[in-house]
Amino acid sequence: MPFNFHPVQPVEPPRSLRILMVEDDPGTAEVVCAAMKDLGWQVELLTRGDEAVAHINDRSFDAVIMDIMLPGCDGLTAVRRLRALSNSTPVLLLSARGDVNQRIFGLEAGADDYLAKPFSVAEVIARLLAIVRRGGEKCVIPLRLADLVVDLPRRQVSRAGRKIDLSPREFRVVEALMQNVGSFCTRRQLLRQVWDYDFDPGTNLVDVYIRKLREKIDIGSDTPLLHTIRGVGYMMSEKAP
Repeated sequence: MPFNFHPVQPVEPPRSLRILMVEDDPGTAEVVCAAMKDLGWQVELLTRGDEAVAHINDRSFDAVIMDIMLPGCDGLTAVRRLRALSNSTPVLLLSARGDVNQRIFGLEAGADDYLAKPFSVAEVIARLLAIVRRGGEKCVIPLRLADLVVDLPRRQVSRAGRKIDLSPREFRVVEALMQNVGSFCTRRQLLRQVWDYDFDPGTNLVDVYIRKLREKIDIGSDTPLLHTIRGVGYMMSEKAP
């Protein structure tokens, strides 16, 4: 059984949500879709990953629940194709595997959250509300610092009009730093917000990403914007701390 059924009593959303579920297991789809419909949400169901990409890109959904193991194309590939099309619809990935590497692969592909089976229906609803809320907070006004522009809905970054190509993980690091311009972010904060780690794995993971981002954002510019505060963390600012 890939799920545990518990009564779903989430905080009521401000409106009826439109959700697409992409799942080829009839039992899982039936129970989760029924719970969402009980909340008054509009729910559609597809069973193939390749069909889902075109469907999501042609229509407007508040969020998508997508299994990783799908016919047509797997969930990871489907998410990558969506993000390549600049489609920022929030995606919750489901997987029978819950190991850290699989979770990392899902988030690197561009998913907004990841849930391993078995899961409770209540947790699916809570995760959906969380990613929908985060998506709503990403207003259409870009984040700006000097000549650096971060367009959250489109997941695009540019400086002085020059587009900067970033991986999904690099973008999340930039997003975290730009949401705290003028204040520092510690390594632990970045690990929690970007990698969803509640612990420091004891590697130079954050340093590696910061170094890559500095090369992409600051090299060639007279004004460095990404700063390292030794022993403290990292900061986006026009002036050196």
